[in-house]
Amino acid sequence: MSLAIAMLSPDVDRVTGSSAAGAPAIAPAASAAASAAANAAPQADFAQTLATMAADAISTIKAGETTATAGMKGQASLQQVVQAVMMAQQTLQTVVAVRDKVVSAYQEISRMQI
Repeated sequence: MSLAIAMLSPDVDRVTGSSAAGAPAIAPAASAAASAAANAAPQADFAQTLATMAADAISTIKAGETTATAGMKGQASLQQVVQAVMMAQQTLQTVVAVRDKVVSAYQEISRMQI
């Protein structure tokens, strides 16, 4: 799963970083606050925004995997496991959709005549 996300950024170490490992799942309110902050900061370029989104996606997927493992060990409730896995699934679907749009835009630009 990380390979598909890493394809969004050429510098994988910058995207994953040390803070992404073991990070807790992102709450919907935190995601809304992060997107509002991203909209308020016009100086951020496209690559930086994409890298931030990729790092958030990686941490969400890792949190889902960690919660699923904890559920198998009996350390997390079934509700926590389902919520974390569903959030990870939604994140992965979003990443795939963004990747498809980026590839489509690149192909459209490559077809343009100079």
